[in-house]
Amino acid sequence: MKRFVCLSLILAVFAAVGIIDSAHSQGQSQELANSPKIIARSRGNNGDQPFGGAAHTGNAKPGSNGITYHGGPLMGVVGGPPVTAYYIWYGNWSGNSAVTILTDLIQNIAPSAYYNINTTYYNASNASVVNAVSYGGSTTDNYSRGTALSDSAIQGIVSDAITSGRLPNNSAGVYFVLTSADVNATSGFCTSYCGWHTYGTIAGSNIKYSFVGNADRCLSSCAAQNQGPNGNAGADAMASIIAHELEEAVTDPNINAWYQGRYQENADKCAWTFGATYSSNGALANMHLGNRDYLIQQNWVNALGGYCAKSY
Repeated sequence: MKRFVCLSLILAVFAAVGIIDSAHSQGQSQELANSPKIIARSRGNNGDQPFGGAAHTGNAKPGSNGITYHGGPLMGVVGGPPVTAYYIWYGNWSGNSAVTILTDLIQNIAPSAYYNINTTYYNASNASVVNAVSYGGSTTDNYSRGTALSDSAIQGIVSDAITSGRLPNNSAGVYFVLTSADVNATSGFCTSYCGWHTYGTIAGSNIKYSFVGNADRCLSSCAAQNQGPNGNAGADAMASIIAHELEEAVTDPNINAWYQGRYQENADKCAWTFGATYSSNGALANMHLGNRDYLIQQNWVNALGGYCAKSY
């Protein structure tokens, strides 16, 4: 795709760790990096206003939930093909516990009370997102495009995985390019974003894909804490960014469905807010998925006036 400047600028506060977020981008949606932290690139040339992701106060007008539907398709709705997530492990992940941690995440993210938030989003036929995600497997890529990746190189990595048959061609899939810490995305990883999602025509299909870099490269920019509940700071930070990009890819896959104002998507509205936390393995966590604890940002509930939450 031609990445049309449409990503999410975010400025959100996580008071417990003193994080303020902001972001911007093009034809995609992204997660930021930097101090103040960024989570996603903004979609256009005009900056969004700060959004704190405050708790619901009950003062919003009925039917006005703080996010707007623009008519585009959604993924994984009732009656449609289920969402399938795929991983592309790019670079050197040998011996890194991230492979197990992040695979466990995607295998257990749905059905869950957290992913159920996405069921508050619906398409033009009033069909809502289903609380379900399948994991379709993974492949590895041993630096086929080097260690400095342009946006087009990232699309090329996805294209190579599909056209080679290492991953299936699935228009109902979300393909995550996960890069090891020695790999940089030159359009702004660690300085303008921590991750993003977009779409493009690959092998004749509309393919949704996402970039998520290893936060070990810049913990001060892309992690809420310097240690994680699973003992791998980079992977634990990536878990939250993967969740962010997955829920945005589902509710705004072609960058023309659910967003607010100057293209702030659902997860952008709650970036770097985590709700109530608890201690796990010497770090903070806020939810238990499968057999692991994670610290994963809240998502925007499209109901009851709209609010950030970690379950619905």
